[in-house]
Parts: sequence; C-alpha cells; structure tokens
Amino acid sequence: MAFNHLPAGVHDALCALSVTPVTHSVPMASNQLPPDGGTSPSPRTVLDRLTQGSSRATRITHTEHLPPRIGSHAEWPARIRTEVVDAVRAAGIERPWTHQARTVEHALRGESVVIATGTASGKSLAYLVPVLSGLLEGSEAPNGRGATALYLAPTKALAADQRRAVGELAAPLGSAVRPAVYDGDTPVEEREWVRQYGNYVLTNPDMLHLGILPAHPRWSSFLRALRYVVIDECHSYRGVFGSHVAQVIRRLRRICARYGSEPVFLLASATAAEPARAAERLIGQPVAEVTEDTSPRGEVVFALWEPPLTELHGEQGAPVRRTATAETADLLTDLALQDVRTVAFVRSRRGAELIALITQERLGAIDRALAGRVAAYRGGYLPEERRALERALHTGDLLGLAATTALELGVDVSGLDAVLIAGYPGTRASLWQQAGRAGRSGQGALAVLVARDDPLDTYLVYHPEALFDQPVESTVLDPDNPYVLAPHLCAAAAELPLTEADFPLFGPAVPQLLPSLEARKLLRRRAKAWHWTRRERAADLADIRGQGGSPVQIVEAGTGRLLGTVDAAAAHTTVHDGAVHLHQGRTYLVQHLDLEDDVALVEQADPPYSTTARDTTAVAILETETEIPWGDSRLCFGSVEVTNQVVSYLRRRLITGEVLGETKLDLPPRTLRTRAVWWTVTEDQLDAARVNPEQLGGALHAAEHASIGLLPLFATCDRWDIGGVSLPLHPDTLLPTVFVYDGHPGGAGFAERAFHTAPEWLAATRKAIASCECEAGCPSCIQSPKCGNGNDPLHKRGAVRLLTELLRHAPRQGRRPADGPTT
Repeated sequence: MAFNHLPAGVHDALCALSVTPVTHSVPMASNQLPPDGGTSPSPRTVLDRLTQGSSRATRITHTEHLPPRIGSHAEWPARIRTEVVDAVRAAGIERPWTHQARTVEHALRGESVVIATGTASGKSLAYLVPVLSGLLEGSEAPNGRGATALYLAPTKALAADQRRAVGELAAPLGSAVRPAVYDGDTPVEEREWVRQYGNYVLTNPDMLHLGILPAHPRWSSFLRALRYVVIDECHSYRGVFGSHVAQVIRRLRRICARYGSEPVFLLASATAAEPARAAERLIGQPVAEVTEDTSPRGEVVFALWEPPLTELHGEQGAPVRRTATAETADLLTDLALQDVRTVAFVRSRRGAELIALITQERLGAIDRALAGRVAAYRGGYLPEERRALERALHTGDLLGLAATTALELGVDVSGLDAVLIAGYPGTRASLWQQAGRAGRSGQGALAVLVARDDPLDTYLVYHPEALFDQPVESTVLDPDNPYVLAPHLCAAAAELPLTEADFPLFGPAVPQLLPSLEARKLLRRRAKAWHWTRRERAADLADIRGQGGSPVQIVEAGTGRLLGTVDAAAAHTTVHDGAVHLHQGRTYLVQHLDLEDDVALVEQADPPYSTTARDTTAVAILETETEIPWGDSRLCFGSVEVTNQVVSYLRRRLITGEVLGETKLDLPPRTLRTRAVWWTVTEDQLDAARVNPEQLGGALHAAEHASIGLLPLFATCDRWDIGGVSLPLHPDTLLPTVFVYDGHPGGAGFAERAFHTAPEWLAATRKAIASCECEAGCPSCIQSPKCGNGNDPLHKRGAVRLLTELLRHAPRQGRRPADGPTT
C-alpha cells in the first residue's frame, strides 16, 4: 500500500503530541463456545502487553474486571415449526438460552415484547425464530402471498448485515423466506421485486417514512399480510430522532389497520433502562419485557486510559495533552501486531480517517502486507465502499478498523477480541454498546476508553464509579413535541384523511395542533376529515434525523467524481470554502460550497494545516415555562430562539496546533427554535463570589463550557447534541446569564433533564473544574473543542467561585423526577 497521500505533517503531528510496538465469523446468537475453542490470548494478557514500559503503565487510571458468566438453556416452544428448529440446529445452535425462549413465547402469544439483554446474547435469534416460523406458516396459505415481516434498523449497515445473517440461517427453508433490503441504496430495478415478492423486508425508519408509507397502495399486499415488525437497537431512537420515529411507527400502525393487519412488535436493545416503558413510548402500545440475560459471557477487562501531557501549549498557553486520536493509533498498531482483531471507535469522520492512516503507515513500515489489513469506516462513504468494508470485516481480511458510530449498532462483528474507544461517546449506553462489539461466548474481551483532553473524559477516568456503578441512561423521547407531531399529522393526512378516531393514536396534542395546520393551509377540513391538499409531498416536511435539509454532495472538481456526502447541518463547519477534507486516506481542499445546489467542489491537495470553523451564537428567550429561585439566582427552563452563523475559519499547524491565520467566510445565519435551561446571578452574588467585572465574562464562559461537558452524565446526550451561550448582561434577563440549549428544533429533552438535575449537574461541573491540576484552564476542564470564540475569554478560578456561590443556595436534593414528562 502506498502512503504518498498522507497529509504533510500528519504523522509528525500525531506522534509528537512514538509507537512502542510490543477469523472466523460465528453464527449470530451463537449458543456455544467459539470454533477456535477460545484460544485467543486472554484480555489481561493483551492489556499487559499494551502497558509494557513505565510510561505506558502510568496511563491506566482504572481497570474494571467483569467475571465470566455461565449460561442457562431452555427448550424451544412447541409452536415453533420444526423446520425452523432444524435450520437453527444446522447453524450450530442446539437449544436456546432461557431469555430467547421467553421472548419467543411472548411473540407466539401475539404480545409485543422488548428483549434487552447484553451484546452477543442472541437477541437476533430470539426475534428471528418466531418471524421465520410465521413466514413458513404463511407460505402454506391457500390464497394470497402469505405472512410478511418488516425489520427496521437505525443504519443501513445493520440492515445489510442482518440480510446476510437471515439469508444464512433461513437457507434450509428455501423460497418460503425471501429477505430483501429496501433502502436508499437499493437499485430502482430491484425495488418492484421487493414490493411484490419480498416477505421479510429490511429497511430503516427513513425509508419507511419517505418511501413506503406515502406509497402504501403499492405495498398493500405486503401490509395486509404484515404479522411482525422488528425494531432493532431500539435504544438508539432517542431525542428528536426517536420522537420522529415514534410518529412514523404510529403512521405504520394506522395504515396496517386500514388493510386489516395488526402486527406484533419485537424490539431489541443491548443497552436500555426501563426497556418496556421506553418501548411503549416508542410504539404507542403495551410491551412486555425480557431483561434477564441467561447467555454465557467471557471475562471482560475494561481499562480507562489517559494520554500523557506533552511539552506543547495550545490556546491561551494551556498545556496540551497527547490526543486521543494519536494514542488510539498507537494502540491499534500494537494490537494489530499481536494479531488481535480490533475496532477503534472514534467520534468524528476525520478522526476515523486519521487513525486508519497512521496505523497503516506504522504497520507498513514493519510489514507492508499488514498495512492493507487496517481501514477506516464512516458515514458518507458510497454504498459499494461500505459493503466492501463490511465483507472484509466479516471474512477476517481486516485485522483492524477505525470506525465512527456508523458501525456501533448491532453489526455482527463477533470475531473481535478488542475495542478501543477514542473519547467518551456521550452516554453510558453507547459506551457499553461499543465495548460489547468485542468478545464471544466463553471468550474474553478487552475494552479501552482513551480519554480526550475534555472535562467529561477527564472526570470519568478519575471517577470510574460514574461509568461502572451507574445504570445506562433512560431513553428520552417526546412524540408530543409539536415540532415533531405537526409534520407527521400532515404526512398521515396525505396517506389517509385524518379523522377524530385517529386522535388517540397520535397523542393528546392533536386537537390543539390541527387548527394551526389549517390556518397555515397545510390541511383542509372536509366534512369529518382533514385532508392534505398541497401538490408537494407531505412526508418531506419531517426531517426525521434533524439534518437540516438535503445532504451536501462532495464532488471532485477536476473529474466530477462523487466522493461522498456530508449532512446539511454540518456543511457550514466542515466543507466551507477553504476547508480541509479527508476521504479514504486522501486530503482535499474545498474550492467552493454551493448551498443552492448542495454541492461542495473539492480538489486533492497536501496542506500542512488543518481547518477549524469559528461561529457566533445569540439566544433570545421566547417563553419562560418554569422558574426556581436559588437565593437571589434564578434557574429557568423554557423556549428560546438560537441564531448561529459561521463567520471564519482558522488554519492550524498540524504539529503544534499553532494558528497560522484566520479567513473570513460569508455564510448565511441559521436559526433554531428549541428548549433551554438557564441561570442568572446578581451583582450581590458576584461580590460574594469575588468575581469582578474584568473576570465576569471569562468566569461565565468557563462555567458554560464545563457544564456542557458534564451534562452527558445526567442526560442521554453528548456535548455535540447541545449548545451554550453566556453573557455578562443578557438583553432579556438584564443579568449575567448562562444558557444551555438542545441543538434540535423543538427540543430533545436534554435541557429539561438538566433543569431537573441542576444541583447535581452543576455540583459535578464545579468539582471537575476545581479538581483539574492545570493553573488557568485547559481542555480537561474549561476549554471546549467546539468553541466559536477560540476559548477566549476564560477564567477558571472565577468560574469555581461563581459556581460555589450559585450552589450555596441550591436545593439540597435535585428535582429529578422518576423519568420526567419526556421519558
């Protein structure tokens, strides 16, 4: 493999911040020991090799050992077709685990059920057995096409993986089971076959929302026979996205009732709190739950790893810690040399590309054949690129993969021995989901969380109880959010005219919303029903992933070749004019971002710098819904309008992070109506906290940054889901004010959760700042990686004193509800 595409200075940049080098795919839901008999090195041995040398050993702040567990078998329920049981046995699974059998029994009784057990515990088999049995029975029906089933996955990768797994398991059943993927990657010529002949259709909520439900007359025979709906990785449907999916599911149930079917819902999640309650909120009807995991598990060793400080200094002279990207590249190289199959999860697309590049270069210097066994995987790749990488991972051709969360959810990578997590992924649910990608029944697994230079990551590596002694977060979603519900009412009316009989299905807010939709001429009432009367597609009103419009296509200017895509919401900050863009080991410069045609024209280049966008943000209060006095302070929750504009970008030297220059940009502002929590302080409180006017802006700004960084401990979000603004004098409050808001239209429940947990949340924020060993503030406490003002001004000690004074008057117990109205 050639490395001439490595961006100039990237290798030195990551190293300076030195590597010390020191397959077989199991059938899904494998209920037996791995074929190799578990002969891979133990996770403790692998970790010992990684920590050879005094400098490496001191980077581990905590190691958690999860002991192995013995499994418990049951018998298949009698009503399962013998052909299905034989097919499962042919795959090497003689008997089910007890939790699998319980799930099957619920499904056979016609009860919707959620199975919430650990990764690699056989959830796929638990829902597939009743589905396959139902399809087999339906194939013998004298008339019609027989029974059908629908599978929903949050990602295309997971649906494609499940299609492969179902095809292998159901092969002995012949033509009775006809699985087919129906998503945006499905060729047009195949789609008609899927509609007419597929009886197990695998898709995603986006395609159900935009492609299937609006065209339901063409799907009538499939929907009329629909017996089961599988919703995989159901915990991923949270926040605004989950709220949209909840309404899509309600529209599906309504259409099915129109055709005379009432499907049973089978939901699965490896990481869910109160799974039945969350599932009921998602699908809008009662759900049974199976939560006791009776599958065996090998030993899991989970290490928390903090990269060392370097001699470099960043913004405002703050000390710079070695990046999680550089550290993860080191570890991935070492693991590949040990022949340990590993996935390294990283939050950003650029980070995934860089980790793969550096690892390839280092392996190639030792053995060029090894370099080709490591790759990157992320969203934005073309479909054929993703499928090729997934095949290589399944076959064992790939030894290491640097991946974004596009590979996190459920994809069968059970041959893995280790997982590296470059930076806390935002929630404990996501952390355990990623860690669970490694390990098989009877075989151990290693997971390593590599901390970023970030307040939350630093807090967690020194407070492991916040990870290992706490349950996963509740799944927060609010189907009644008017910003979510309104467009789905329009979509539903376009599918079938709305009547009052539909109101209970869509929720109590429907009667209040319909008059406003009529006034906006989106719906028209005729007799006893509401109709969609416009010529455009109603389904296009709802952007269910909150991406803010059509994806921007990244096109090579010289050839016209499509390289990939980027979400519309991220385009202003990632593919603006002059931005550096990485794609599969090559570096490009953006020549022009055309917002009218949603195209970014790029050309291959080799710049010695990276780019970082800078923006300005303003918040206006629309409505204060709740206000609580904390002494003279006020803690508030309500609706706000956020105006954001990318105004420039910085060019940073790769090795040191030194700013080489700033270039102005002319991009339009974006507005967002959302929900926020905010707090104010008075002049007397500032005097008591010894915060003078020169320090005030920096103290508020530092408290804002740190509180955003710590909020993921208390709400199901990460810092990229939320935003903040702080002002010494806000025009609406006329006081010094700090805002933290949801980064989604209408709100996502995160700010509301912050309001209800404010005493604990802000106390943890103060502790994180005060306990940091730096003198004046650093990325581990008050500097933010997404600050549009270049982390200026910041005042660490002022922030500690200010939060101390604020918390002195806070309620002793937080106002944390059992779940809150949006859980």
